[in-house]
Amino acid sequence: MDLFSRSWTALRTAVAELPDEDFERPSGCTGWLVRDLVCHLVIDAQDVLITLVTPVGTAPTVDAVTYWKLVEPPTGEDPLDALIPRLAAAYGEPRWLKFHLDDVGSAAGRAAALADPAVRVGTRDEVLTVGDYLSAYVVEWTLHHLDLIAHLPSAAEPPAETLAATRASLERIAGAAFPAALSDKDALLIGTGRRAPTGEEQAVLGDLADRLPFVLG
Repeated sequence: MDLFSRSWTALRTAVAELPDEDFERPSGCTGWLVRDLVCHLVIDAQDVLITLVTPVGTAPTVDAVTYWKLVEPPTGEDPLDALIPRLAAAYGEPRWLKFHLDDVGSAAGRAAALADPAVRVGTRDEVLTVGDYLSAYVVEWTLHHLDLIAHLPSAAEPPAETLAATRASLERIAGAAFPAALSDKDALLIGTGRRAPTGEEQAVLGDLADRLPFVLG
């Protein structure tokens, strides 16, 4: 719960501090501008609110690790991926996107803090505890924070503890450990295909490089 709050608060704060012109810059998500990514975060926050009020009585089918699946890299043909830029453009001025994210995002944060970690909820045709669901979302928030600042060198980075937790989660999801020589940030960027490894990093990765990227879906 604490890492969920830290990662979500840090991401929302980073968005709130962006100057308007940065919303038109590219993000780390292929084909999306920063404004498109922020619009996606609004939808993510809505998903959190919906899931937290969707209790179920059946046994969990996934946990914080198995919630994520390794999938093929996106092709840009997903209808929702194509819809996001149109929705983001409809906001017009960045202040309205900021306002909506702050409004819905704050509510999602409060709902998470008030939720019972042991309650089971349903999402994506799966069942898991609230605690596992919120732990899984630390991965979402942290990776998207890296996407947000991909081309914004002056923007604040994700908290160190959430980078470390997300690296540990990715290693469990993929069933592979990244070399200790790679920082948490670099392991996440390279491991998920957000950037290519340098020659030196390629050598450090060894055989693991042949398995990359680990794309989560």
